[in-house]
Amino acid sequence: MTDTPGTTDALADLHTERLVLHPMSPQEAERIVAGTPGEGELWGAEYPDSLDVKGAEDLLKACAADGDPRPFGNYEIRRRTDGRAIGGIGFNQIPDAQRTVTVGYALNASVRGQGYASEALRALLAFAWSRGVTLVKADADLDNLASQRVMTAVGMRVVGEDHRVRYFEMQRQEAAPGDPAQLGSS
Repeated sequence: MTDTPGTTDALADLHTERLVLHPMSPQEAERIVAGTPGEGELWGAEYPDSLDVKGAEDLLKACAADGDPRPFGNYEIRRRTDGRAIGGIGFNQIPDAQRTVTVGYALNASVRGQGYASEALRALLAFAWSRGVTLVKADADLDNLASQRVMTAVGMRVVGEDHRVRYFEMQRQEAAPGDPAQLGSS
């Protein structure tokens, strides 16, 4: 199944065991940039940090240039236990003609090391596969070993590096029945 950016059926939250990945609207991105939560929005103590603000700014630029990219935009990472936003994950663009996307993510410092990034990335990969994406790319600075471990843990493989960045990829594989790669959202 493939979705066109902006279709309403593709805007559901993605759920994992401990997280909710909430597709960020342009209005939510504006509030993140302003540092002011909206009615009912719960933010963790460090949210938004500079990476969250940059992601929101990038989403707003994409919206201004090409329209709302959802479902291939940014997602707020929220804990299911308290609903608080603790970081972000998302696609850097809609799928290209070869059905390839690039992903990025960041967690607030106080929640790192608890497996949240791997859990969120697995969910985003499953979502991408369910929408017809065939290749997912990502990268991390050479000194960002934690992020490299996250990508390796979810099955991404190193495909190269330059003087500052290591590049990762993962191709869609046929999933066995019940495999999380066949799940969209719940």
